Amino acid sequence: MKHIIILFTAVTSIVFAFARQNNFTNNFSVNNPDDTTLAGTWVLQPVLPSDTATGKVPTLTFNLPTKRFSGNTGCNAMSGHFFLSGDSLTFDENMITTKKACEGYNEKAFIGNLIKTNRYKIEDGVLQLMSDQTILSKWKRNIKTTMNKT
Repeated sequence: MKHIIILFTAVTSIVFAFARQNNFTNNFSVNNPDDTTLAGTWVLQPVLPSDTATGKVPTLTFNLPTKRFSGNTGCNAMSGHFFLSGDSLTFDENMITTKKACEGYNEKAFIGNLIKTNRYKIEDGVLQLMSDQTILSKWKRNIKTTMNKT
């Protein structure tokens, strides 16, 4: 009986160690909140009161292997393709959004800024979406969402 308990404990420890290492590796390599990659989930740093008029803060999640993004505008869910080369970043104009009414929120301007984006920069952990040298919006990592993804 003692040998069975020792064997069970050893096998359980190995399985948990492997699972934790695999989960840590996946999170850290793809979604490390301290890295300089675009991959993962970002949350808008609101500038105007209208940026959060609906009670939601806009989010963007970049999936680099598929070149797809998803998130929400602060009102509606959105998804689409993006194009990335060096510091050049553009969003496909044919993004898909849900169609809820967004009282007090200028969703058209928000989407317009995404479409105007032609480059990006990550500085001190802040993603800056830019049109040439003009910063259109700033985003911070959503560490809770980023760290829980596998």
